[in-house]
Amino acid sequence: MVLLSFDIEEFDMPFEYKGEISFEKQIEISRNGLISILELLKKHNAKATFFSTVIFAKENQDLVKKLLSEGHELASHTWFHSKFEVEDLKKSRLELSQLFETEVKGLRMPRLSPVAVKDVVEAGYSYNSSINPTYLPGRYDNRKVSRTYFKENNLLQIPATVSTYFRIPLFWLSFHNFPLSIYKILSKIALKKDGYLNLYFHPWEFSDIKNPEFKLPNFTTKNTGNQMIERFDNYLSFLNNIGETFSTLQEFQNKVK
Repeated sequence: MVLLSFDIEEFDMPFEYKGEISFEKQIEISRNGLISILELLKKHNAKATFFSTVIFAKENQDLVKKLLSEGHELASHTWFHSKFEVEDLKKSRLELSQLFETEVKGLRMPRLSPVAVKDVVEAGYSYNSSINPTYLPGRYDNRKVSRTYFKENNLLQIPATVSTYFRIPLFWLSFHNFPLSIYKILSKIALKKDGYLNLYFHPWEFSDIKNPEFKLPNFTTKNTGNQMIERFDNYLSFLNNIGETFSTLQEFQNKVK
């Protein structure tokens, strides 16, 4: 079983590297990438979960309604991508639920920031997918956290997939920078060991972000845009060919209860 998810958000990454980008351009880049993602998922008959900020969802209501109509899941990525208040947990869940008439059960924090289990439960979520169980310098050290899903105070924690040895993260940066053949091998080993993959990406990866004004380092822009579309198309074909099924995180939650 493959759990594909996408964090649909304002493309604010240039600010991390002292780059410049307007709000309109942030939305445009992510919107164009989301259109490409939906086309690829439809082509491969793959379901996915979309963790959206309220800001992005309000600016792209047509695409959010489209992804829901095509059987995908909408979950919360809080209100803003660049700042966070604990109150945003409940506010974003309610806003997305009411705006799109769907039940929002899942949370992913922007940049996988830590969040208290108590706050997540009190905000009404039943699962959280904000943990990358590995070490990322300058970000987090989660090497002691379970590699696979676990229950914590009535909250299902669904960490991102890492390799079975050395906890090599199979997140978006790995997909861009590893040879695709190596990424496929690591995927197959994790699938055999864990029975599922939990992988996350972003719409801006499928757009042209190689703009000098953004000041993004090469490791963040490598194999993005059309190259990402081609690689992801290839990867989805690989998963289909080895007989994997695609599931939303909410469906996964219902199966492991």
